[in-house]
Amino acid sequence: MSTDTQRRTFAPDSTQDYGEDPQAVRNTEHYQKEYVRGFVEKWDELIDWEARAQSEGRFFVDILAGRGKKSVLDVATGTGFHSVQLLKNGFDVTSADGAAEMLAMAFQNAADHDLVLKTVHADWRWLNKDVHGKFDAIICLGNSFTHLHDENDRRRALAEFYAALKHDGILIIDQRNYDGILDDGFSTKHKYYYCGDQVTAEPEHVDESLARFKYTFPDGSEYFLNMFPLRKNYLRGLLEDVGFQQIHTYGDFQQSDGDEETPDFFIHVAEKEYAE
Repeated sequence: MSTDTQRRTFAPDSTQDYGEDPQAVRNTEHYQKEYVRGFVEKWDELIDWEARAQSEGRFFVDILAGRGKKSVLDVATGTGFHSVQLLKNGFDVTSADGAAEMLAMAFQNAADHDLVLKTVHADWRWLNKDVHGKFDAIICLGNSFTHLHDENDRRRALAEFYAALKHDGILIIDQRNYDGILDDGFSTKHKYYYCGDQVTAEPEHVDESLARFKYTFPDGSEYFLNMFPLRKNYLRGLLEDVGFQQIHTYGDFQQSDGDEETPDFFIHVAEKEYAE
């Protein structure tokens, strides 16, 4: 199949459609319509692979290797950044995403690094119908979990993650610091995650059940994402409810004790195995 044919097969419309009231769009099902072709093709401008690799360093590699993990399921592959980094470091990676266009881009990005991704098109809420086997670790990165607007969807997805892990598996899941955005307004160091120096990612509207972000690119194009603003302790509580025994939280890749300088992002490492 030619590249042009693949694009026609996978790509949704090139224009996002939020209807007459964009702020009213607060449902999980809409996320696939948000990642239209034009947005996906610009996504790597937003994250800037080289700058992101420098800012993260070996954080995720060291967490996984330090716990002896080898098989990793990347459930929010996007354009493939973390899957590629982990493959380069010798991990056995399976790459899943709910947006087929993202997976197509990820596969091509991996090929550009002389790597082959094992990809699965899957919805987190029914993850184990499409992804088979048990994994040492699951990663859900890039603020992706906030695409779930309904609490039942969040609980169901976490239960699916839990079930896909081995008995001593770990889940690494991240989020924007929505506590800071909701309580104090938006600010950013523009150092982590979205590192493209010619791209801006800022909230257009925020309330307790919606964070609508606008992404502006050098050519003047604008795209939007409607996300649920997860508070840190709320997500930690969901992780405990589904059965994770220990949860370690980091703010911008540093251990978080609640008193640190306000981070842009939180990363939670949730361990399935019970420890005394």
